[in-house]
Amino acid sequence: MRVFLDWLDQRTGYRGIVRSSLYENIPGGARWRYVWGSTLTFTLSVQFITGLFLWMSYSPSSQTAWESVFYIQYQMWGGWLLRGIHHYTASLMTVLLVLHLMQVVIDGAYKAPREINFWFGLGLLQLVLGLSLTGYLLPWDQKGFWATRVATNIAAIVPVIGPAIQKLVVGGADYGHHTLTRFFALHAGALPAAVIALLVWHIILFRRHGITAKVPKRKPDGYFWPDQVLMDSVACLAVMATVLFLILRPWIFGAGGDLGAELGAPADPSETYSAARPEWYFLFLFEFLKYFPGGTEIWGAIVIPSLIMGIIFLMPILGRWRLGHRFNVGLLFSLLAGVGLLTYLATAQDKRDPAYQAAVAEAEQNAHRVKALAQSPSGIPISGAVTLLRNDPLTQGPKLFAKNCASCHRYDGHDGTGGQPKDEQVASDLQGFASRPWLTGLLDPQRISSKHYFGGTKFKDGKMVKFVDKDVAKYSAEQKEQLKKVIAALSFDAQLRSQHEVELREPEIIKEGKRLLVSEEMRCTECHRFHKDGDDPTGPDLTGYGSREWLIEFISNSSHERFYGERNDRMPAFGAKQMLDRPAISLLADWLRGDWYESKETAELAKSPKPL
Repeated sequence: MRVFLDWLDQRTGYRGIVRSSLYENIPGGARWRYVWGSTLTFTLSVQFITGLFLWMSYSPSSQTAWESVFYIQYQMWGGWLLRGIHHYTASLMTVLLVLHLMQVVIDGAYKAPREINFWFGLGLLQLVLGLSLTGYLLPWDQKGFWATRVATNIAAIVPVIGPAIQKLVVGGADYGHHTLTRFFALHAGALPAAVIALLVWHIILFRRHGITAKVPKRKPDGYFWPDQVLMDSVACLAVMATVLFLILRPWIFGAGGDLGAELGAPADPSETYSAARPEWYFLFLFEFLKYFPGGTEIWGAIVIPSLIMGIIFLMPILGRWRLGHRFNVGLLFSLLAGVGLLTYLATAQDKRDPAYQAAVAEAEQNAHRVKALAQSPSGIPISGAVTLLRNDPLTQGPKLFAKNCASCHRYDGHDGTGGQPKDEQVASDLQGFASRPWLTGLLDPQRISSKHYFGGTKFKDGKMVKFVDKDVAKYSAEQKEQLKKVIAALSFDAQLRSQHEVELREPEIIKEGKRLLVSEEMRCTECHRFHKDGDDPTGPDLTGYGSREWLIEFISNSSHERFYGERNDRMPAFGAKQMLDRPAISLLADWLRGDWYESKETAELAKSPKPL
């Protein structure tokens, strides 16, 4: 082995390189304040390594980016840990950069002859922030998409060349596939290459000029090995321990949620996203821009930040004088305090904003739902994960109901999403429509005239209400039992999933109910048609009542002769008048019927929808 090492040293001189690195002189001996540069080098190395492995499974296109990140997070062995390390290390790098910058300025390590190295450090700071900004979009989820859209809109406010810069960054007139590929090229190619180049020169210049000791020195000069190496190693381990804590935090505190980095619903330009916010280290700028409304945005976004960066760039020149050095230190502390205050104000305002909190709740629901759909037996369709929510009755049904139906109807007393409509209820409550409990209430003399059913409609004085009030109210105990069988038979035609197990156990009851439904004793077919029975119907056809086909056709045109005909009471012909297309009507019908993929998680969500 010694022969091989001697041979290697003759060819490379590695022993001299190692010796000069380990036995570098440290004025005043090893100190904890010198660890920040080593921790930054360590975190950059972690980012390059984890980024390389993430790249192996990532597919940068608008139809495969979210899908590949979903694969990494939930299906690839250790993928959640890999993503978590990459995500949280990026956040900690921002903190370490600030600490390193503060230490350099406080110790005067930016003064001559170290000006160029200081400027290289500022360049590295800008590049790392650029990596954070470009990486935010790569999961191609709603949060990253809309936050990046807001960030890149800032470029457009630059006079004259702003729109051209924005178009160059976005990759066209609108945000889409080319935006993602350009950001990926920057994040995985151009910016890392620039970081490596600047970092190499930064280290070369650092070793050329050595460490600037904090005066007064507390102890004699020492060497990098072993004391400073030990301190740097402990600091790097502390950084990694912090990263792992952040990754495992949901498990440690039993708060639930995914381990590792967050993944929201797939990016969907057609769905507005009010919960979009930049990452915490850009949140201060988001808050700062609020103080520059209208056409003054350029001051908050471009002019003032550029002036501040210009002053920081000039610090090595200002620092030649004692007063200038004090000014530099005071400026950095003032900036840090201002950034902290603006970040706090932004966070506090969001906590007090009901609209934002509702948007966050909706975003969390959509994220949980899309993951459940992606993990369902049917998986992600060829059309992409973005269509999972678009074609999901549980997601789209409440929105369609709130927009098109809640002005008259209710769903368990609300608008379907958990909110309260401004309009008064004038039509029936459709939760559980066509189910046994719903039909039992409809045929209850005490409830049929309530707002839950016909109380707000012109049918409150119609034949159906009179029949229930006068005839059903006088039913004997035996007739009431027969009515239960009729209800079971009629509800059976709806083929509701929620009743499937019960109906399998009661075939005889359903069979008897069908016979009673068309009998003269129950008198149902005097006004309604049920399959082949009922010659002169004046009410809706009960054949397939509440089934998917029946409900779609009813919503499409309730004025059709199969339903209410000319007796229709204000119900719009959503399909016939092209107010809703058939896919939307189908989603609404499926939601009302409870026809959606359901895991344990979505079952709980369906039972108690949160206000959106």
